[in-house]
Amino acid sequence: MRCPFCKEDNDRVIDSRASQDGLAIRRRRECLSCERRYTTYERPEETTIKVIKRNGARAPFDREKIKRGLERACVKRPISDKQIEATVGAIENDVYATFDTEVESRQVGLLVMEHLRALDEVALIRFASVYRQFDDIHDFFEEIRPLLEAEPRTAPR
Repeated sequence: MRCPFCKEDNDRVIDSRASQDGLAIRRRRECLSCERRYTTYERPEETTIKVIKRNGARAPFDREKIKRGLERACVKRPISDKQIEATVGAIENDVYATFDTEVESRQVGLLVMEHLRALDEVALIRFASVYRQFDDIHDFFEEIRPLLEAEPRTAPR
């Protein structure tokens, strides 16, 4: 591992443990050249699942693309980076647990919306408006209707 500060390839592992999401190994390292400490995360290399896009093209599953979409949907919402990261991890787990080699982009989008429904309803509507390509206010209403009918809203705290 190259030190991010001095670029030397000479370090030692101080501490090693599973990350919070359980998908990676967190290692605390110390560079033997400049004596600075840094953290690395290692993920086991898995068989890459291909996402089949609407036009039929195939692309590798990209957790960072999911994260960027969630971050955009959650802008100015009371959602922490930890919650977003946990949601990305849960979506990634679902994809790898449910599909073997390929998954349609539509199914990934539905998984994201399922997780957003539990996280934040406003973020869900934001994501759905882009994902489902809403054309007018009626499309928004059709997406919101099940949320309004599901359970009565409680007063904010």
